[in-house]
Amino acid sequence: MNDLRKIVHIDMDAFFASVEQRDHPEYRGFPLVVGGKSARGVVAAASYEARQFGIRSAMAMQKALMQCPSLIIVPPRMEAYKEVSLQIREIFHEYTDLVEPLSLDEAFLDVTSNKKCIPSASWVAQNIRAMIFERTGLTASAGVSFNKFLAKVASGMNKPNGFTLISPEHAPAFVAALPIEKFFGVGKATADKMHRLGIATGADLLRFSLEELESEFGKAGRSYFHIVRNNDERPVNPNRDRHSVGTEDTFDQDLHHRREILARLEIIAHEVVLRMNKNRFFGKTLTLKVKFANFQQITRSRTVGYPIRDADEMISITRHLFVGVEIPPRGVRLVGLTVSNACPQKAVGWRQLTLPFAEPDLS
Repeated sequence: MNDLRKIVHIDMDAFFASVEQRDHPEYRGFPLVVGGKSARGVVAAASYEARQFGIRSAMAMQKALMQCPSLIIVPPRMEAYKEVSLQIREIFHEYTDLVEPLSLDEAFLDVTSNKKCIPSASWVAQNIRAMIFERTGLTASAGVSFNKFLAKVASGMNKPNGFTLISPEHAPAFVAALPIEKFFGVGKATADKMHRLGIATGADLLRFSLEELESEFGKAGRSYFHIVRNNDERPVNPNRDRHSVGTEDTFDQDLHHRREILARLEIIAHEVVLRMNKNRFFGKTLTLKVKFANFQQITRSRTVGYPIRDADEMISITRHLFVGVEIPPRGVRLVGLTVSNACPQKAVGWRQLTLPFAEPDLS
């Protein structure tokens, strides 16, 4: 374990929604979401007032309105969010050049040796939070620890406008008590499988050997084995280059009907677009992943001549990829979408208004 590194994770609080409430004082204190108002619109970000109604990002806007009829809906202003993000990154670089942005609103910083010669990483984090508020009027939460995993978990412990330190001497007890859902790389499907194996916390995970975890979870099992033992030596990488953005969904029950599966894919498409906007990543290749009930999987890809920018474009391409997929009698257990083949930023502004093919018959 390397206890000499000092890692800070900064995460802005409800970033898109907070920018809107800052720029529109009349929205402050009211439930607000950023997203599309159309019938197929989804929530890109929710204010903390909206979260009290159970509203979360990637939720269908119709469902959000059912949960809060007085909800304020504002369209996204990506250029405004990008401008604030650049302000925040300028602050980061006043302290260290070892800055690894994860998206517009969060980043890792290695402040082991920092430009202001501040001996305490906690002081650095608190100074950065104060400067962010002074210059932007927005709050940020910070986590500090000796590795990236713990720093990121810590930043989410006391949101909003919070700060958490996980020191080397407290880390083993902290990780032992940590719910398995908080571990890096553990999504809903993996968490469900872990619960079936009797793994609910880090302490439960510690009882499993490397061989057992690799047998159950493949390559990810090795990661879980080391993370729970606080062996996370990943460096803060200022030159991190994202090659793709995507997400997938494992169904609670295998699906057999094409239209039902396509409906799930449409939801995934909206979520991928949210992630692309958040990460300022746009690509020209869309890949569909389908895993069947027998765990066999296939992928289908299509490359277009323009950057895929919105959900309608992605859904149209997805429908054409999906039409060639045969659904076996046992059904489908997982589907996913990934955008790759990144476009230069200067090319992203151009949009193709119509797709060069007709809608397929999915009946």
